[in-house]
Amino acid sequence: MTEALGLETRKAMEGAIHVERSALAQDLAELSDAQWAKASLCERWTVEEVVAHLTAGAGTNMVRWLLSMLAARFDPDLHNDRRLEQHRGATPEETLRRFRAIVAGPAGPTGHTAAWLGEIVVHSEDIRRALGLVRTPPVATTTAVARFFASRDFAVPSKTAIAGLRVEATDGPFTTGSGDLLRGPTLSLVMGMAGRAAACEDLEGDGAAILRARLRSG
Repeated sequence: MTEALGLETRKAMEGAIHVERSALAQDLAELSDAQWAKASLCERWTVEEVVAHLTAGAGTNMVRWLLSMLAARFDPDLHNDRRLEQHRGATPEETLRRFRAIVAGPAGPTGHTAAWLGEIVVHSEDIRRALGLVRTPPVATTTAVARFFASRDFAVPSKTAIAGLRVEATDGPFTTGSGDLLRGPTLSLVMGMAGRAAACEDLEGDGAAILRARLRSG
């Protein structure tokens, strides 16, 4: 029953981040060059670029993060592109080695641990869906991310995406809101809140069409 309750402490979320990074590193181990170069669900980036982005997040402390944002004039896309290029290797193998080096490292440059848990969960799924790989994180992990995403617009407008909807997970305890029903696996709800329209294929209820339309127009 503990898993169904979600992750309630920062330490538990940090542990979950390490688990998800390790699982992703294992999935990446046998990729071909073509797979590394494939477009991910994070449409701006290839699989390799997403991995470099994840490395950058874990390998950047608060001071460096703030200086990078300042240098980018608080343009998050420019900041992220610069940071991932700094952590991308000369080859996919080097990019993977750099990612493996941070698997057990810090959650991220700020204290928003749930956000960094969401980062690894969402971007791992960005990669896996693009490559036809399947892994469902523990429901405690996805529930913690879903609760955070539903509570605020942080890196993505996740709270806004589900405004006016009744959201219910079919595999865990996550529920929130009122209105048209949006129902499905917690991971798919997380991906939908993160702006991935492909996740709507896994969702049901009148709210699924509403969410899909919002994501397409966003």
